Amino acid sequence: MAGYRISAALLGLALAAMAPAIACAQADQYPGRPITLVVSYPAGGLSDLPARALAPELQARLGVPVVIENRVGGSGMVAGAYVARSEPGGYTLLVTSSANVTNPQGVAMPYNVVADFAPVGMILEGPALILISNPSLPLKSVAELIVYGKANPGKLSFGSSGSGTVNALAIAQLGAEAGIEIVDVPYRGITQAGIAVVAGEIEGAFVFQGAARPLVAEGKAWGLASTAQKRDPGWPELPTMVESGFPKFIHQGFVGLVAPAKTPPAVVALLNKHVNEIVRSDAFRARFAPSGMHPVENNSPADFDAYIRREIERHKERAPK
Repeated sequence: MAGYRISAALLGLALAAMAPAIACAQADQYPGRPITLVVSYPAGGLSDLPARALAPELQARLGVPVVIENRVGGSGMVAGAYVARSEPGGYTLLVTSSANVTNPQGVAMPYNVVADFAPVGMILEGPALILISNPSLPLKSVAELIVYGKANPGKLSFGSSGSGTVNALAIAQLGAEAGIEIVDVPYRGITQAGIAVVAGEIEGAFVFQGAARPLVAEGKAWGLASTAQKRDPGWPELPTMVESGFPKFIHQGFVGLVAPAKTPPAVVALLNKHVNEIVRSDAFRARFAPSGMHPVENNSPADFDAYIRREIERHKERAPK
């Protein structure tokens, strides 16, 4: 038995010593089969569109099929849990978004946003949220919305994409800071919440700029305010929540790429290289600039990891108590 224990111990040490070499061999052979980008929200949404723009470019560079899989539900956690449990080889990647840094503030998570993933890089930062309301109601400004809410307690319903998401936190923050009651009605995605405002199912919602702009331009919704730090030069007539009397009311989204934890660093570095080349191209920038989304300059895996950690702490500080 003693000899067996020694042999087992030596085998363990040998395997541990071989692990880096095995990981390097896996990276050298990568990619050897199709890659799946798992998106947390429905087709056409904030996370989905950049993913669908990224996929064919990655496919051309890596020489293997890169496919999109929409795993919707749980405020993005269905997709997150699936990828967190996936093989850490770089073949199943999560298109992550702001929901993954806001969810921990009020939801029991089936995974750890930091420990269970290896950040690859940000795809795009932004956009800000836009507060919109149904045009059949006299709610053309934040001030009018607050007056209405106080005069009609319990009658304001806003749509969100689920508990813990950035727009759900914005609803809770507005209610708490303005002293009004707002019923949060969850939808499958933030785009669907905007559609519900237009249909008159709910009175308002915080939706991302790309979805809000055409609704406001076509007179299907009122645009009340932006959650950006400053007014968007492309939409100068729209005030910010900061200007509307809420100095800490700043919310901005992002879309990024993460792999399961323990994915070989060489694989992560290769993916990061290609992601940066794609998102910094003139064509990619021009495609998403109108929606208020843009690539960031410092975008290494370490940069993205630091960004995620900062955002989690920032939302923790701002979460309504």
